[in-house]
Amino acid sequence: MRQLLIAFFLLLAAPAWAETRDPVNHFFQPKFGDFQAELDLAKQQGKKGVFLFFEMDDCPFCERMKTTILNQSDVQEAFRSQFLLYSIDVNGDTEMTDFQGKHLTEKAFAFAHRVRATPALLFFDLDGKLVARHTGPTKDKAQFLLLGRYVAEGAYATQPFTKYNQGK
Repeated sequence: MRQLLIAFFLLLAAPAWAETRDPVNHFFQPKFGDFQAELDLAKQQGKKGVFLFFEMDDCPFCERMKTTILNQSDVQEAFRSQFLLYSIDVNGDTEMTDFQGKHLTEKAFAFAHRVRATPALLFFDLDGKLVARHTGPTKDKAQFLLLGRYVAEGAYATQPFTKYNQGK
């Protein structure tokens, strides 16, 4: 655990010129469509939880995050070391199973989690409990990495991200 956090911090300090790679293939992972199975996989792999990126077509803020933050190799490695990472289409009709075993569409899942604007960045722990939410794009790569560290360290249990972000 300590080694993973040290690696995460080192990635935070990585140079700004990190390699860029397609986020569809290098940030997001293919979904089973069953988030109970995703939780089992996260536990088996020693992850901290599941990160969901709620997006929709033609969302300029989603596109900006994908082309300026989620495409950075250091971001991809930092997040993949701590979380399973999935994209959810807030207008999607793809059938899925949520963390509690309920069958619904991606659109209904987004609605159930009160996603009203995109992007919405939601983190779930290994029990499928929502532990952190950030609506809208992060300011920059550093803030996105800090958000990941906030969840990976468990700081969400004692303070809101806005307070954590001010102290860094």
